[in-house]
Amino acid sequence: MPNRSSEPVRYRVRSPWSIPDSSRPFRFGFLVVPDFTLIGLGSAIDPLRIANMVAQSVRFEYVTIAPKVGAVRSSDGVSVLADYSIANAPALDALLIVGPNPIPKRVDRSILNWLRRLDRNRIPLGGIDTGSYLLARIGLLDGYRCTIHWEDMDVLLENFPGLVVSQNLFEVDRNRCSCSGGIAALDMMIYLISLGYEGRKLAAAVSELLICERRGPDERQRIPFKSLGGPMNGKLIEAVTLMQSNIEEPLSMAEIATYVGLSPRHLERIFRESVNRKPSSFYVAMRLEKARHLVLKTERSISDIATTCGFVSLSHFISRYGAEFGLTPRVDRRNRSSEIRHASVN
Repeated sequence: MPNRSSEPVRYRVRSPWSIPDSSRPFRFGFLVVPDFTLIGLGSAIDPLRIANMVAQSVRFEYVTIAPKVGAVRSSDGVSVLADYSIANAPALDALLIVGPNPIPKRVDRSILNWLRRLDRNRIPLGGIDTGSYLLARIGLLDGYRCTIHWEDMDVLLENFPGLVVSQNLFEVDRNRCSCSGGIAALDMMIYLISLGYEGRKLAAAVSELLICERRGPDERQRIPFKSLGGPMNGKLIEAVTLMQSNIEEPLSMAEIATYVGLSPRHLERIFRESVNRKPSSFYVAMRLEKARHLVLKTERSISDIATTCGFVSLSHFISRYGAEFGLTPRVDRRNRSSEIRHASVN
């Protein structure tokens, strides 16, 4: 689960990721390391290509960079011949590391030293998939919000317990960004495009041409419950399956324990060991996630959604929703509707 202790302040200044005007292109570098994720690279570059096409001008430049001269093999076996090596890389406005899969035990020191030099030169840095792990290795995510693919979240927090790691699809925090992998790189790049000159209009057009629904920085990764670890994984899956099947009329913890053949105390223990939460807290969070989906994706009344998700009291539902997501259901819905209208107008 996300480590939310001592979260840093989000600064509201012009993003270092955005081009201030159209006087010159904004140049992204993409560092491809051995076993990089090919889908992450493609998902990040294609929105920039399409943005240039829509703008009918070169708003963005993008170059691939390898640790050394020569082809770099991706995790699925396809090799890419990078435009540059670290030794002869051109000046950049930002660099994104396309992370390896799996996370390597050792990282080429020349890569880490180069990243430190870019940071000293105030170049914005980001990670795609496990790219955030490489930044964390040299302390370049300290004090920043970040994310990583749910499969690697435990590894990241185990090695760097002081990090502020969220379950969001992507994070953009000042001069750092990171995304969870897969096509989340596409979501992050469309968001970064939206920050720049005429960005909202451009991002909306890019999203339409890519035939994708825009997902923002507050969208969470959908972590499959079968990924939950612990010594009692089978029983844990049974319990979570029961919870998922009984959202509108929640079961008691005693009922769930009985159905899976455990004592309530034993049930609580395996949840603590696997997800570091009480089963009751996990259950409520699951129901709130379902509620937020209905709030943002449907026009059903808030009271109806509260009932559908097992909350008898509307005031209690609104209070728990606010505690979980930082705003009321009505404000959350209004904000999302406003974003959609603004994008369509521009």
